[in-house]
Amino acid sequence: MQTLKVYQSLWAMQDASGVPITDKERILDHIADAGFSGVSIDVDINEVSDGILYKRLLEQRNLECQVNIFPRNDNEFVELIKFAKEMDARFCVTVGMVFPLNVSGAIPIIRNWINLAADVGMPLLFETHRNCITNDMFFTLELLDSIPEMNLCGDFSHYVLNRELQPPIGKTFEQLFDRLIQRSFSFQGRVSSHQQIQVPINFPQYNDHLKLYHWLWKRGIESWRRRMSDDDALVFLCELGPPPYAITNADGEELSDRWAEALTIKSRVEQYWRACEP
Repeated sequence: MQTLKVYQSLWAMQDASGVPITDKERILDHIADAGFSGVSIDVDINEVSDGILYKRLLEQRNLECQVNIFPRNDNEFVELIKFAKEMDARFCVTVGMVFPLNVSGAIPIIRNWINLAADVGMPLLFETHRNCITNDMFFTLELLDSIPEMNLCGDFSHYVLNRELQPPIGKTFEQLFDRLIQRSFSFQGRVSSHQQIQVPINFPQYNDHLKLYHWLWKRGIESWRRRMSDDDALVFLCELGPPPYAITNADGEELSDRWAEALTIKSRVEQYWRACEP
């Protein structure tokens, strides 16, 4: 039977729960007690030794993980993908910090990373993210056409912002998002506007943006369930980042409660999942 696993981002726990992010055990207790199935661990090349400390703590709490990596070259990619394997990650999500000027320059990089991940035995997804090899929606769509074996982790907040898409986005962009969704094997939850990467989901001025993301998440779940086998699990990651992702007032105080928002998104995604039950 297909299952839904909602994860919480460790990065998103910074200043979100009242527990210092350095207190790994209490942070993971907080996540497990809220009913999340796992966490995402963001790891740069200089953070591998600290990241491995989470493995035992996750096992003690029956929490799974995905690993998000930010490689700048092949050597970093190999070390980071091996870290993901050592962590027994369900999959690895890469935000490739390389910047070819055109699609033809990006194709060999992505194909090489796909092969390197396969050599280690780690499923690899490329996140739809700004300031990396998949920075632009149209660029990424061309990559998908050129590389049939390339799979995505869909965080569409970056493309709504990147393309300054103000709801309603229209049929053309709905169809483009559908193309991305068809190649997405996990999703990440955050609400952006056409001018901000992360907005408070309960502010009425963002109702139309929230409706857009509800449509995207529901569409993603429906697509995933049609494409995947009966014993697969969909990972949906709640990833509401700390400032400067989160909007603050003049005193640097956040305008909304990110932890409460993560629980709201978790509940909504679980609702969409149940609505798709056969």
